Amino acid sequence: MRLRQIFVIGLALSLLGVGVPAWSEDDPRSCNDLMSEDAPAYVVCHWMATPDEVDDIANFWLGNDGQNMKDTGPMDDNVVDCTTSGERCADFDAEGDGEMHDGGAPGPDDGGGEGGTPECETAEPCFIGPDGITPAQAQQAAETPTGQAAKTAAATGLRIWIDAELADDYRAGTLAAAAKKLAALAVQPGVVGVRFSSQLGYDKDFETADDMDAFVAQASAALRQAAPGKKLAVHTLMPVFGCGADEACKTEIAKKYPLLDADRVGAWLTKGLVDQLALDSGHLATEYTTWRIDAATAQRNQWIQVRARAWDAYAQIAAEDAGFTTPGTAQLTPEQATTSITDRVAAPLQNDAAETVTLWSRWRDSQGQISRAYGEKWAANTTWDQLKKLTTIRPRLATVYDPATPEVDTTTDLKHLSEVFGQIYLHTA
Repeated sequence: MRLRQIFVIGLALSLLGVGVPAWSEDDPRSCNDLMSEDAPAYVVCHWMATPDEVDDIANFWLGNDGQNMKDTGPMDDNVVDCTTSGERCADFDAEGDGEMHDGGAPGPDDGGGEGGTPECETAEPCFIGPDGITPAQAQQAAETPTGQAAKTAAATGLRIWIDAELADDYRAGTLAAAAKKLAALAVQPGVVGVRFSSQLGYDKDFETADDMDAFVAQASAALRQAAPGKKLAVHTLMPVFGCGADEACKTEIAKKYPLLDADRVGAWLTKGLVDQLALDSGHLATEYTTWRIDAATAQRNQWIQVRARAWDAYAQIAAEDAGFTTPGTAQLTPEQATTSITDRVAAPLQNDAAETVTLWSRWRDSQGQISRAYGEKWAANTTWDQLKKLTTIRPRLATVYDPATPEVDTTTDLKHLSEVFGQIYLHTA
């Protein structure tokens, strides 16, 4: 942790143009001699306490049977002395029913009935789930297209997220009900979390940044209550990051996207409102032409900014890219497909900021035109064949799937998708 802090601070200072004095090898607190010879120059080792000091510290606190530690404050024992007049030890049953019970066997009066099992309204096994989600609601959710797709995806080994948009429900005042509906899907086997908004702050859904912050906070709270233990995610863009150190670019981009302020978005992570933040790359190729910043440079700038803020210390950072579903992508040559995979998959992961990459594999526009990373009806093509070779990073790859508009059918589609991706976002209306 100490090394990571030093690295992040040094990187942040370098971005600001502030020099950092080199660590002296003569520094008595330096432990650089313990690192390997191939360690990068920016990685340094500095004793918070030298080995000799550690011995002194330990002897101070442990000496004389720990008397110094005892003297630091009250350490009252939580005990009851039954010999003391006035204590009612006879009524204090610390041993349950006094009987030994096998592992897994019901304890004494474990939920009511003589058999020690919880009472249920029906003969079916009791449903144990989040507060407010009834067995009927969970079963109803399981029978929806998204619920059925979740069951099929779980059977293929895919890690499942429920993908929805709660911004409209927030504005309509129905956020709690919508969150409970998503929670009923989230309790399905194999589901690890819920993504509750996409393009957040980019598509003008909110008039003010405070209103957007309120939405994130309220949606997060509603889902934490309705689906405890499930991870929460949002998708957005950070256009200002692509500018790098170009001040003119940063000024104009901040005016164009006033809601997408890095400090505000970062606060969602540090406050624990979301567990995953996906950053889109769709704008990187065209947004910065005025300042002669190409897509590769903009992407590099973006991930440098993410690393400098140590966002990955608070949440999982994902890169999201729809480039494989642009018209003509499926007809790429092997060389073009390899280059595209390098830019869209390898680069974000190698930049050591994104831990996962979400690739859109199918897209239907407003006119009903469909673009795919694979061939129609799963016909073979070069792009898909190249993607299937990424077996070593499959757990880090995800895609979005809408079970309401399948390519063939849900079972066939998810089988093919599981050959490339380890995670899937199941869209629900």
